[in-house]
Amino acid sequence: MSTPVDVAILNDYEVVVHGVAAMLEPYADRVRVAELDMGRPPVTPVDLTLYDTFAQEQVDGSIVDDLVGRPHIGRVVIYSWNIHAALVDLALRKGCAGYLPKSAGALELVEAIERIAAGEVVVPGHSLFAPPPEVPEVEPEPGTPWPGKEHGLSARESEVISLITQGLSNDEIATRSYLTINTVKSYIRTAYRKIGVTRRSQAVRWGVEHGLLPTRQREIDPHHHG
Repeated sequence: MSTPVDVAILNDYEVVVHGVAAMLEPYADRVRVAELDMGRPPVTPVDLTLYDTFAQEQVDGSIVDDLVGRPHIGRVVIYSWNIHAALVDLALRKGCAGYLPKSAGALELVEAIERIAAGEVVVPGHSLFAPPPEVPEVEPEPGTPWPGKEHGLSARESEVISLITQGLSNDEIATRSYLTINTVKSYIRTAYRKIGVTRRSQAVRWGVEHGLLPTRQREIDPHHHG
């Protein structure tokens, strides 16, 4: 494309939005990150808004409804490791223009963003991506940061501890994350071992102290954060 696609990145965690921005930075001549949003809706007119679902409502929540209803934020695209067919279908029914797996490399992500900005709908199974895996849960691209990664937490363990820190119950975490309750409990056990806690109250305190609470801030025309 002759001019870069202007993109807003939306997630409640600073390390997450900066991580996505850093992935896109080498392709700034093709995709320009115009705004980073943590806990706030985008305000900059952009071509496309990328909604990262880490520790967020999935597309079955009201946030996506609100985003799709805002004309200045362009086409709404979900960026997630939850690629269940039901979620993808719901996203399209709600008016989203794409559903991109977190297993996508930076160049794949850029190409998908360009195609969506040009009017295509891109979802798992599109020619840009391999067919969806049997288990509809993908690992994020290696090198992608998430809260608590430096303390040994996997992406999913981090998400579960983030939701515990937000005050969600195990049942609520399972519902939001599209995981079974047993899987949630398994992630909790392994995460607790890694961070050296045994009780939920200790996990909440650890999460608060290590940046696993949502942030509320906005950065307009942000510079690259390495």
